Amino acid sequence: MLAGFLAGLLAFGVARILGEPSVDRAIAFEEQAHKAAHPGHQHEDEPELVSRAVQRGMGLFTGVVVYATAFGGLLALVFAFAYGRIGNLSPRATSALLAAAAFVALVLVPDIKYPPNPPAIGEAETIGRRTALFVAMIAVSLAAMLVALAARRRLIARLGVWNASLAGGGVFMVLVIVAMLLLPGIDEVPAQFPAGLLWRFRITSIGIEAALWTAIGLAFGPLAEAVLRSEQRGQWSRQRV
Repeated sequence: MLAGFLAGLLAFGVARILGEPSVDRAIAFEEQAHKAAHPGHQHEDEPELVSRAVQRGMGLFTGVVVYATAFGGLLALVFAFAYGRIGNLSPRATSALLAAAAFVALVLVPDIKYPPNPPAIGEAETIGRRTALFVAMIAVSLAAMLVALAARRRLIARLGVWNASLAGGGVFMVLVIVAMLLLPGIDEVPAQFPAGLLWRFRITSIGIEAALWTAIGLAFGPLAEAVLRSEQRGQWSRQRV
């Protein structure tokens, strides 16, 4: 969780510097589109439940850091199960590999099928359906990752580590591609929405997650290594006694 907290600080900085300008421009576009659709219409602005200043400041910080800390704890649980079971890897290598796998399964694959959208995109009536489909894609991606790892483990004795790893990667790609073809697509981007702004928002969103998982993987490894060394020294001392 400490590794996740530290990664959350980095991700917050990336989101604040690179992500928020795209959000502000998307909100400005939404306001202009509303005025264009209702020319001459005077209306009172609805009171904001949360101001933009809070959203881009403390709200963003709290959301990103809590999210990162929680996933740091989950990575620790997966590490405790996987360490020593996925090859003769050091704690740092195991941590980096698990973080990379989590990024692919939880972020990259779902975002390819259902990419993140800025404000002004998406109908309020379909938010439930869109959320369900996105969660379903995450579940399929995780299941495909587990199946691929099981296939790799079974094929190591027959094909060797390298070829078995390639075969497992192929299994993962096939399962994910089939799922993407079967799940319905969603396209609610207005025709007049700036393509450049949409592209920057989506790339930045993936970049924030990439920074987060890279930091978690790199920070957790040394911390786990220190704990394991401490335990080994304790066991050695008890054996001597």
